[in-house]
Amino acid sequence: MEVADILSRDCTRSAIPCTSKKRALEIISELAAQHLNVNSQQLFDCLLAREKMGTTGIGNGIAIPHGRISDDNQATAVLLTFAEPVEFDAIDNQPVSLVFALLVPEQECKQHLKTLSLIAEKLSDKQICKQLRQAQTDDELYQIMISS
Repeated sequence: MEVADILSRDCTRSAIPCTSKKRALEIISELAAQHLNVNSQQLFDCLLAREKMGTTGIGNGIAIPHGRISDDNQATAVLLTFAEPVEFDAIDNQPVSLVFALLVPEQECKQHLKTLSLIAEKLSDKQICKQLRQAQTDDELYQIMISS
């Protein structure tokens, strides 16, 4: 699976104003809900429940929130950069400025883990992260992520 298979331009936002982890999850839920044509509150509840199990802030200013959605939907990603870093309870206690959220159908558990691994590997590349954080537009951010 390629990033372009799950990430669309309409779910990519650059340098958005955000002041909290909760607001970040709300933004992710709203974008994904529009893309999937589902209720944003359900997506928010799903992401919040996952965060309560343990933070998805993986360190180095990056978070990968994720959750499961109904099998009626396709796997969907949301990519955000924040205008200012946000406190995210990350494992290194550093604020987050780059978020790649992933919502995957219940029955695609193995695919979910492979996709998370692919994203984590891509975001472990400091050069890619620098480019993502410097993106000036949603389209530029999208292009960097799908072509890296």
